[in-house]
Amino acid sequence: MLVGMHTPAAHPVTPAAPAPVIFDLDGTLVDSEPNYYEAGRRLLAGYGVPDFSWEQHARFIGIGTRETLEILSREFGIDAPLDELLAGKNRAYLELARAHTEVFPEMRAFVERLAAAGHPMAVASGSSRAAIEAVLAGTGLDALLTTVVSAEEVAHGKPEPDVFLEAARRLGVEPGRCVVLEDAAPGALAAHRAGMRCIAVPYVAATADDPAFASAGLLFRGGQGEFTAQAACAWLGRPVRSSP
Repeated sequence: MLVGMHTPAAHPVTPAAPAPVIFDLDGTLVDSEPNYYEAGRRLLAGYGVPDFSWEQHARFIGIGTRETLEILSREFGIDAPLDELLAGKNRAYLELARAHTEVFPEMRAFVERLAAAGHPMAVASGSSRAAIEAVLAGTGLDALLTTVVSAEEVAHGKPEPDVFLEAARRLGVEPGRCVVLEDAAPGALAAHRAGMRCIAVPYVAATADDPAFASAGLLFRGGQGEFTAQAACAWLGRPVRSSP
């Protein structure tokens, strides 16, 4: 080394803050769709609509309860006020949800790993706040997921981005830093519209080719059977590409 020459001081690399993660609830964290289907079937039977099928219900997976009931009431000619239908379905759902709601095991593991690593987390769902809180409390996830946004609290449900943007606001983070976990095309589209990255785990495997999932940064085409906490954490640790 020449006398008088100095090597530049090494600058410490500051690690990026853990990415905020926003979870959809139904079909993503928990397998609540069977309960929602049964609640809807019971409700519609009470208004003279027999034999409401799972196939008819599956059209609305990922769409908020209010929007679903608006469509169904038109299709079946139900004259009851929407608020009455909402209250009836929520009562039936809460009864079923409190009795049993299954958490997808790898999703529970993922939440626990994120919490241990210091990731801010939230739940943003089309369900009522009462339903969200009942499910989180009944599964024990409420201890780790304390920030909750219901579609009741924003102007528009999915596929509009309102619930995700409100979740980011409550977490105190920029939307562009957030990663959304979603199981349905309307939710994946909402995440894209919010300017957020998305990990998509389709609840209905046949929907994996929906154009809305094309914008997902990570797509588990096989749904929950393919999803692993390890793979999601590995992807989450990758640097975010800046826009050109």
